[in-house]
Amino acid sequence: MTDKLGGPGAEANESATQSATIEPRSTEPPSQGLRLEALNREELESLGKILDQRPASLRGRTVAMALADTLLLVRTREGRPAHLKANAAQRAFERRRGQRNIVLKARQMGLTTWAAARFFLKTITQPGTLTLEVAHSQESAEEIFRIVHRFLDWLPEELREGPLRTSRANVRQIVFPEIDAQYRVVSAGDRNAGRGLTVQNLHCSELARWPGNPGEILAGLQAALAPGAELILESTPDGVGGCFHEEWQKAAETGTVRHFFPWWMEPRYRAEAVDQTTLTDEERELMARHRLDLQQIGYRRRIRANFRGLARQEYAENEESCFLASGESVFELAAIEARLVEAPEPVESRGNGELQIWLPPLKGKQYLVAVDPAGGGSDGDYSAAQVLEMETAMQCAEFAGHVGGLELAQLITGLAREYNHAWLVIERNNHGSGVLALAETACGYGRIYRQGRRQPGPLDGQPGWLTTSVSRPAVLGQLGAALVEHPDRFMSRKLLAECRTFIRLANGNCGARAGTHDDRVMAMAVGLGARAELLGR
Repeated sequence: MTDKLGGPGAEANESATQSATIEPRSTEPPSQGLRLEALNREELESLGKILDQRPASLRGRTVAMALADTLLLVRTREGRPAHLKANAAQRAFERRRGQRNIVLKARQMGLTTWAAARFFLKTITQPGTLTLEVAHSQESAEEIFRIVHRFLDWLPEELREGPLRTSRANVRQIVFPEIDAQYRVVSAGDRNAGRGLTVQNLHCSELARWPGNPGEILAGLQAALAPGAELILESTPDGVGGCFHEEWQKAAETGTVRHFFPWWMEPRYRAEAVDQTTLTDEERELMARHRLDLQQIGYRRRIRANFRGLARQEYAENEESCFLASGESVFELAAIEARLVEAPEPVESRGNGELQIWLPPLKGKQYLVAVDPAGGGSDGDYSAAQVLEMETAMQCAEFAGHVGGLELAQLITGLAREYNHAWLVIERNNHGSGVLALAETACGYGRIYRQGRRQPGPLDGQPGWLTTSVSRPAVLGQLGAALVEHPDRFMSRKLLAECRTFIRLANGNCGARAGTHDDRVMAMAVGLGARAELLGR
């Protein structure tokens, strides 16, 4: 082999299933000191140590991207071999990639192939590596293994017969004895996937479509990860709730980098240009926001005609609407979807994104902080708090995190003091009674909401909000009306996402769909109910 790392590869396809053409290599000078001829084990290992570096000679590419372009071949849609040259989505992934990653994407963006390529390069250049790919089905596992086996089969002969000689390459397992490395591909239906292994690279493909109990399977796989291991969770969306949606929602808590790739990042997704005079307001806004052209709008109309309600899921456009709700929603979905598109980004985030602020406190304004407490801990429900401006009921800030007890009491009283000594409304059901007591005593906060304070009876003046079979439907009704009549008062996309999955359950009650949460919803509903009572409305 005479190619050198850094020389540009042929124009490659962007995934194993995307079209491409083979073009002659350019005369760009080769990279200095990164020769690929007759590599021995030591030279492979030296490359493995710098895979993520970006030498000046590679013009912005990492060593891994250049190696993929030079060494790895894939099959095009026309059945021809082509060098793997990173497409737009793959380059974007490389720019932001961390140790833990979760990828939400539209269909056929090439991310599965790229994850396989990246981990194949890590496997063959880092001795002692075990890479594990987990697909959602047996058929998909076989397809991924064909991609990986193609990488191996089309390597230069001197590599395959030298340091990358294999002792076994069957049953979806490739073993490189010279460097003590393995590459395995299994399906999520395999109960023993990852059992007894120590894994350096784990790619979970189409996690949203894993069978059985995906959360339990994923937990077992993550337990097999070695310290410093790289993780890629990747999927197209498949409804709200479930393991993938849950992992996406809690990415900030787990230190996972979120990557979102909408359909228009794929250059093949184009159709006949539409007549500009037929553009809707929504299409004009989308074109302006994302710099789309009339051919992309033509493609969008086609996929919406073909996929109908599933278009937003299969060809994702934003991180919220691509997760489709199921079940009978309690709230008006059209109003929620419209607000999701327009909801602004927070002006400030604190505590790793747990507290988000859209409207800081203003002098002379009165506020209310409504709290739905939970028990704390890293699992289960969140403790949630909503900050509302009293006059307009505008959402100013939102907190949601796995905290409870004194820590939660200190946080919410601090937030209430920050917002001009706001009314503090704490739901006193379950864990709330303890948090309420701590807020009054240990934290010394005096402006505590007292339920029934304007009404006679045994609840007159009792601190906190009690959610009952009577009060709960009433405040949820207030929230539902506000979402339709005043959607601009709601700032939080996470709150709106919870509203989408707040459904009528089979037992006649309403609540969060399985695998989702309603803590933000209940905090907002309690806030609106308490505000109405305080204002005498």
